[in-house]
Amino acid sequence: MTLLSRPVYGKLSAQAGTHHLFIADSEGASAILDMAKQASPDFFASAEIMYIPGAAGDKYVAGLEALVPGRLYRGPSVAAATQRLRHILENAHMGLRLYLTGTESLIGQVSRIAAEAGIEHSSIQTELRGSMARRVQCVHCKGITENVTTQPVRCSHCDLLLLVRDHYSRRLAAFQGVCINAEDPSEIPPAEEVFR
Repeated sequence: MTLLSRPVYGKLSAQAGTHHLFIADSEGASAILDMAKQASPDFFASAEIMYIPGAAGDKYVAGLEALVPGRLYRGPSVAAATQRLRHILENAHMGLRLYLTGTESLIGQVSRIAAEAGIEHSSIQTELRGSMARRVQCVHCKGITENVTTQPVRCSHCDLLLLVRDHYSRRLAAFQGVCINAEDPSEIPPAEEVFR
């Protein structure tokens, strides 16, 4: 089933440009390494890689270092890298190419930051790699619950039991969650892992 609201992801490919900014989390590093096989030997000299390893740990770090990028940043989370990313985008010049790869959560959050900086989502290259866990916004309290793999899920803010809808909000970089048992709070359907 295709979700009309969900962004379409492609495959990274080296583009002409004066500066290349790669942002990846976890398994997204493998997409950068795969793309590097098709790029010219000096391509990464004008590139900056921001990598949030997550569960992948150090698995891809040596490979990314071997690309000899102009700059390699390792951060603990997207939130921790946000200020740095905003600074880079605010000071960017024409010719910047933006590549996002990894989880849908990373791609969505960074796409939103790029849009705030005036970069059209259609000019960003994206490749989905790794977990299909969802970022979910509770429509009741507006809180965000990260890394959702089950249906239903408890809101991490208001504790309501949420049905994770297939509606994706690009503005929020999240799927929408609505109370599944509003009529009868004692009715608690079993959680099933459906987003891996």
